[in-house]
Amino acid sequence: MLLVVAVLFLVCSSAYGQTNEVSQLQISGTKRTKISFIEKLVTLKKGMELDTVVMDQDILRLKKLPSISHAYFKVNLLPNKTCNVEYVIEENFTLIPFANLFSSSNDNFAFRVGLQEFNSFGRNITLGAFYQYDNYSSFGLSVRAPYLFTNKLGLAFNYNDFSTLEPVFFQDDTANYKYNNTGIELLGLYEFSFKNRMELGFSFFTEDYEYIEGATSAGVPLNLNVDKHLFKFIYDYNSLDYFYHYLEGFRSQLNLQYVGSTNTNLPEFLIGFNDFTYFKRIGDKGNWANRLRLGLASNVDSPFAPFTVDNNLNIRGVGNTIDRGTGMIVLNTEYRQTIIDKNKFVLQGNVFIDGGTWRNPAGGFDDLWESENLRIYPGVGLRFMHKRIFNAIFRIDYGYGITKDGDNGIVFGIGQYF
Repeated sequence: MLLVVAVLFLVCSSAYGQTNEVSQLQISGTKRTKISFIEKLVTLKKGMELDTVVMDQDILRLKKLPSISHAYFKVNLLPNKTCNVEYVIEENFTLIPFANLFSSSNDNFAFRVGLQEFNSFGRNITLGAFYQYDNYSSFGLSVRAPYLFTNKLGLAFNYNDFSTLEPVFFQDDTANYKYNNTGIELLGLYEFSFKNRMELGFSFFTEDYEYIEGATSAGVPLNLNVDKHLFKFIYDYNSLDYFYHYLEGFRSQLNLQYVGSTNTNLPEFLIGFNDFTYFKRIGDKGNWANRLRLGLASNVDSPFAPFTVDNNLNIRGVGNTIDRGTGMIVLNTEYRQTIIDKNKFVLQGNVFIDGGTWRNPAGGFDDLWESENLRIYPGVGLRFMHKRIFNAIFRIDYGYGITKDGDNGIVFGIGQYF
């Protein structure tokens, strides 16, 4: 559609002999999204020269908004060397419940449910809350307003009271602790361009570890309650193009953190990881998706290492927090094939391979090449989607371990795995 409009525009402009001026910019198709918000966000303005490059960028930026499922433009050339431009918007339904359900052959059943409104006040402000049960109850609240102050500057706020049963690994033994993390986070959000944005902020939180069962060690306390602070920097380069549930392009997300501590048992550390994602359309109904995650943290000799091996983070079917490390390399690759594509409903199947390796606490980089640290899990899954509801993708994945001591399990969730 965009290509056809652009070609028609070029043909007509050559006939006129000069560039046309935009006499009117019309926004149509909005129901809940404020037109004033869209006008503030887009680059094209009344009185500017008509520029298809600018309009293409505006459309891509609009399609990245949670409230918009699709967008395109129309140009009406007028005889007085002016033109009217119309941005046509197809909105998403944005009040979305979500659920993550996860289990494996050796794990108890756990779940997270919540509710998010992605277009509060018609200005793409996200308000959310969740409840999780994973041996213990947890909850959290969040507010994200990326365009609160200008079309580039916003804020995000999060509060979490998170508890779970965490395995702690030391020597050749394992213990189970009740882990609680309670804290607040404040982030400033800034968008350099429609492809580049950053987040910068801090959080204050308290971590509490309470021994439940398993092995003990003189060097590992049975109870810990530690006040911490964290500084975070995120840089996101996003050149993905969206066509409903299909993605194409490249994205890089860098996350750097410094965590300060008041207790040497949970010492201060630096942590950084980068997600590289690449998507490729295959024919009309296929999508090849890839994610490479590289992570590195201060290599302290602690049973509470920051990187975990987990169903819901990196390896489908492996179990819930089965190991920890201070470095990681994880590759997820999958092929998604649309089986049914109706007006609103989509059924998609996928085949995947999740693989990863970790550096042991206080270990060397050669740990990454050791077979006992390598996990490879191929699997299959299904996606049930609604085209007009943001992130309305219910997924079921089954992963089966083919490396040493491999487990298997089913992972449920809302949204694509990556």
